[in-house]
Amino acid sequence: MSHPRLLTLCGSLRAGSYNRMLLAEAVRAFGPAVVEAADLRLPLMDEDVESREGIPPAVQRLASLMRGADAVLVATPEYNKSVPGVLKNALDWVSRVPGHALRGKPVAIMSAAAGRAGGERAQCARRLGRPRFRPRLLAGPAVMGGRAPDHFDAAGRLTDPQALKLVAELVAALRAAMAPAATPPAPAVPP
Repeated sequence: MSHPRLLTLCGSLRAGSYNRMLLAEAVRAFGPAVVEAADLRLPLMDEDVESREGIPPAVQRLASLMRGADAVLVATPEYNKSVPGVLKNALDWVSRVPGHALRGKPVAIMSAAAGRAGGERAQCARRLGRPRFRPRLLAGPAVMGGRAPDHFDAAGRLTDPQALKLVAELVAALRAAMAPAATPPAPAVPP
């Protein structure tokens, strides 16, 4: 049996990002998978650029990775009470690529932040933007790691047992969501 394809998106570009560390914990908890980390270092979304040059190859590659993934895992910090620009920019670009790369795809969102709210507002903002993409967005469990610097060790490992439990539950739900939905029976046709 082949391993599922898991695509990870980190809303922070910083190498030492707590969200990148959180993704690493989630990947470990997810179990056997072919894991791809999306590169969100994309040009700014600009319709003039799109008109002149078309959709950038890096954006096309990201959309292709999304289409090919069995599930998508997003970790996002909260910047100024919302989604970081790098994540919003990537999704804005992908929305321009024909083919609805995330439609029907199981997607889980989690966050780690230095503040107390743990990225809750960024997750809410991300959920508000989902109708355009129509993924199968998991409702929970909510993984929002507030005061992140206190919960990761020097090796970048998550040390909070409750947070580890929630991460394990979230990725188990994501793995379960990859199972094809049962096809409902055809409606009975009256004679």
